[in-house]
Amino acid sequence: MKLCDLTRTLDSNDMERLPERVRQSASVIVPEVEYEAPDGAGADIMCQIFACEKHHLPNGEGWGAERLRINSHIGTHVDAPLHYGSTCEGKPSRTIEQIGLDELYCDGMVLDLRDLVDGSAITVPMLEKALAANDGEVTPGCALLMRTGQERYSVAEQEWYEYPGMTRESTLYLASLGAKVLGTDALGWDRPFHVMRRAFRDTGDTSEIWDGHFAGRDKEVFIIQQLDNLASLPQHGFKVGFFPIKLAHCSAAPARVVAFVP
Repeated sequence: MKLCDLTRTLDSNDMERLPERVRQSASVIVPEVEYEAPDGAGADIMCQIFACEKHHLPNGEGWGAERLRINSHIGTHVDAPLHYGSTCEGKPSRTIEQIGLDELYCDGMVLDLRDLVDGSAITVPMLEKALAANDGEVTPGCALLMRTGQERYSVAEQEWYEYPGMTRESTLYLASLGAKVLGTDALGWDRPFHVMRRAFRDTGDTSEIWDGHFAGRDKEVFIIQQLDNLASLPQHGFKVGFFPIKLAHCSAAPARVVAFVP
């Protein structure tokens, strides 16, 4: 069994690499970290706690620790139904700690869309072609992972923010096949915000607003964004686990996503 880590590394140093125009969205990309090094603040804190001096500690060092400030939707994360609205399928939406691990460990399939996407929207015909090229079986409750080609870019490149996104129709299409977990290697599940905003401005059509996520009000799905390393996976025949932090009453949580490949 080979373990493949599909989780994007969170690095506070990425703040310096972000393009200026996206820094207002940094909270879902970059963590704020205050580092307490063993030979610095870690030693000072231990000396206060134990009423000792640094020479009483091994090599004058205390512990290493960090203080974090993060968004629940930072990096590779699992969206709970509460993220899409207060109700889902006519019932109160579940929060992240209410989702069982058995629902987040399932068969996985990779839908390779790299040669199919031709704009900002991933359409149902594109998904049908990707499914036809994958001879795996969509099993009940499985995870369908969109490989859009965003692996080519880093957070420092503008192209990372110009990703192909899902629509209401394409989201509900995957859910209708029986998939429960829907993932993407893109920054977001929907089309980029500025694309949806422009479409709404030009048409006045309210269905242009965050339609991929809002589809989760009608059919319960768990959406995973900012996956990494999908290139390491076969198209099918593996298990994948999505293990979010157990945050009470929250709409999402960062996750360690691991594929288990025979």
